[in-house]
Amino acid sequence: MNRTNVEHFTSLEEAISSLFGEDVHIEQKGRIHGGDINEAYRISLSDGNTIFMKMNQKENLSFFQKEVTGLLAIQATNTVSSPKILCTGTDDKREISFLLLEMISGGNRLSDAWEVFAHELAAMHRADTKEFVPNGKYGFLEDNYIGAGEQKNTPGDSFIPFFREQRLEPQIRRASRYFSRADLKKMDALLSNLEKFLIEPERPSLLHGDMWSGNVITGNDGKIWLIDPAAYVGHPEADIAMTELFGRFSESFYETYRQEGLIQPGYSTRRSLYNLYHMLNHLNLFGGSYLQSVLKIVDAFS
Repeated sequence: MNRTNVEHFTSLEEAISSLFGEDVHIEQKGRIHGGDINEAYRISLSDGNTIFMKMNQKENLSFFQKEVTGLLAIQATNTVSSPKILCTGTDDKREISFLLLEMISGGNRLSDAWEVFAHELAAMHRADTKEFVPNGKYGFLEDNYIGAGEQKNTPGDSFIPFFREQRLEPQIRRASRYFSRADLKKMDALLSNLEKFLIEPERPSLLHGDMWSGNVITGNDGKIWLIDPAAYVGHPEADIAMTELFGRFSESFYETYRQEGLIQPGYSTRRSLYNLYHMLNHLNLFGGSYLQSVLKIVDAFS
């Protein structure tokens, strides 16, 4: 797995001509709505191809570089499908950075797509992770992003210290202005006693990291594909917990995934603690409307 194998171009025109031919040009560019970080476009080319472009300000190229690393990690497991990466780029004239990907048609979903996805995700969670954390068991090759928030991935040999030091503590520090002294005291106590509530996984798992319904899509083969990862190696339950944070997937997904044996006893109690990370991130990104949800979780473990 090597991000340097993904080509980088210094203009959108250079990218199109290099990937599809010197005579190929953009015929139509249509905005696709959704997401709150990047602009997205469906691009129709003069040779009949259609591709997908994510775009941001030029200085935010790292958003796309980190996404590429996450997609490559998922693809390296040969389990769950994700879009083919075409290239990254910057464009001085437009003052943008961009990521070009295979266009996903979002056609008809297979009748057993959720069951197939559950098996494939379990296979991803069982895949060897040594390539993704060379100096430890948990973490990742590099820091990346959870939404627009920075996500630290310094490697460690145990999951619970990793979750404390790389997940909860940075988010609590960023959100400290929202908390009273009493709130912070409860959070310090929770962090100190995290071993009472979390358990070490049976094995490290590559996680999508931002597993909510907006980041799964019907692929061109009718199966469910993963997009927009915030990848790292952690406990597989953390991926499953997030699927239950903002709504739920199909019940057949949960029934099938449970049969894979990766959910350990007591998950229903731990679930909200995994999701505390995401609620803290939403508090930091979107403001005080998430404060009560954060405090409710902390109080449940006090």
